[in-house]
Amino acid sequence: MTVTSKNSFQLFWQTPTIPTGFRSGVSLHSHTMYSEESLDMVPRYTSKLPYLGNAIRKQEDEYHRINKKRFSFEDAFWTPPLAPRQAYRLEEKQIRRKFKLQALISLTDHDDIRAGTQLHVLDRFKNIPISTEWTIPFGETFFHLGVHNMPVAESRELMERFETFTAKPEVSELGGLLAMLHAMPEVLLVLNHPLWDEKGIGEERHEAVLQLLLADYGRYFHALELNGLRCWKENKRVVALARELNVPVVAGGDRHGREPNAILNLSRAVTFAEFVQEIRQERVSHVVFMPQYHEPLKMRVLQTMVDVVREYPENFAGRRTWADRVYYRDPETKVTVPLATLWADGGPAIVKQFVGAMRLLEWRPLRSALRMALNDRSAVWEDQEAAI
Repeated sequence: MTVTSKNSFQLFWQTPTIPTGFRSGVSLHSHTMYSEESLDMVPRYTSKLPYLGNAIRKQEDEYHRINKKRFSFEDAFWTPPLAPRQAYRLEEKQIRRKFKLQALISLTDHDDIRAGTQLHVLDRFKNIPISTEWTIPFGETFFHLGVHNMPVAESRELMERFETFTAKPEVSELGGLLAMLHAMPEVLLVLNHPLWDEKGIGEERHEAVLQLLLADYGRYFHALELNGLRCWKENKRVVALARELNVPVVAGGDRHGREPNAILNLSRAVTFAEFVQEIRQERVSHVVFMPQYHEPLKMRVLQTMVDVVREYPENFAGRRTWADRVYYRDPETKVTVPLATLWADGGPAIVKQFVGAMRLLEWRPLRSALRMALNDRSAVWEDQEAAI
């Protein structure tokens, strides 16, 4: 007998009380220092901003004039500032302060399980899930699958198989990998931000490829994600898609900086394995939109950039300055080194310009002005009852 999925939703800035019966808050999809994020987001997010966009373009032109080639942001990447324990505690603190409940937290770095495996050896964290955000190339694009709570003894071997597929995808092997994971009763498979055209092939083409993925492998996905860094309009469409597929939606904050996840789950479970069963077997999910989700999304993205270039004197050596956490990968040798080892003076002017502009956002009057200028909340919540 097919169980009909049941979703319920809560806007915490409107209803800051916890319904009875819930025993834990759940934070999914959260990144640590082990995730790699391409710097190609710099021109994408700054191109339309006054002053900042013009400054970046001017420095790009200057770099081209001097070096006779274009500066490629794709050859560099940044890593989130927080170590696994810091990231875990950030999520735990929000759940305990806002909900007064036990915290169930799954850290999911891109194609990496070191956050979970390193914490797992410590007694305080011995029960946390081993999880990852697996990159799945498919057709013209790629998708991200949250693989939560892998068996500890098999997690390294599983990660090696994921890496092999991502590096050299064979469509004939994908079904077998997904079926294997689906057969593990305590593993939760969440298709993260399914409608996000991250590769930039065009919304219609992306959705066409998504439909092919769901037609062939949708039976293996236990939930679709409502993403804390995607707009309400897109998340609303994910809710509709999940209803068509008869799968629940779950929260995925996608935190990269110091802002805790903007969307969480409430659960009646007391262990992560019990939460998995709640989603997989009972197909029920209670999603809570936290107050930060109600803030302008563009402003929140800029704040993440500020977090990236901020200095963290409390971090261990080699992770304190922005140049320690930003890396350059030589396009020919593929050797990766921190920018701090290349630039004793703080780097090229184009990078200095970007870092300086980002640090200006710490100035309160500028932040207030930008918050008003970038207010993209508009009327997206007016149709919330009809949408969810």
